[in-house]
Amino acid sequence: MSQRLGVPTIRFDATLSTIDKRTILRLPEKASGKLPSRGQVAVRGTINGHGFQAVLEPDGYLGHWMRIDGKLQRTAALGEGDTATPEIESLKDWPEPNAPKDLETALAAAPQKIQDLWKGITPMARWEWVRWVNATQNPDTRKRRVEVSVSKMKSGKRRPCCFNLAACTDPDLSKNGRLIEPA
Repeated sequence: MSQRLGVPTIRFDATLSTIDKRTILRLPEKASGKLPSRGQVAVRGTINGHGFQAVLEPDGYLGHWMRIDGKLQRTAALGEGDTATPEIESLKDWPEPNAPKDLETALAAAPQKIQDLWKGITPMARWEWVRWVNATQNPDTRKRRVEVSVSKMKSGKRRPCCFNLAACTDPDLSKNGRLIEPA
């Protein structure tokens, strides 16, 4: 079970919106301000009484947002334009990220030292690597980021560097590091 960070439960109302066919919930400024980081934050909570665990993404405006997947939409009976009432608490223990196939393949082919480093870093650090690799739509840039990730880990780096952790890095939902406004 995940451990809480000692931050009180944050309750708020927010309206679901859609960007690029993805349903998201953007936290109000006051709710984001109570979180321990302007970057990604692991949380658990409920939305309209239905439990979930997620990693909130930064929006590039010092706030946060989260995807509301189809399963949670059905369970909580929510859709675009609906107002939800989430209650969240930040977690000390992060869930394991889903590494993209290209990064996963590169790590599996890497020397044991790099595989051991990957296994030895925190889930939060693995989220940062995954986020950095995923933060581009350009296939050449992405390929290079996978190569650079392995190279940096080979030299002992435990985290990627040189990107703004408070920026919105989803290339389908952001422009210039900021979450696109819903249409």
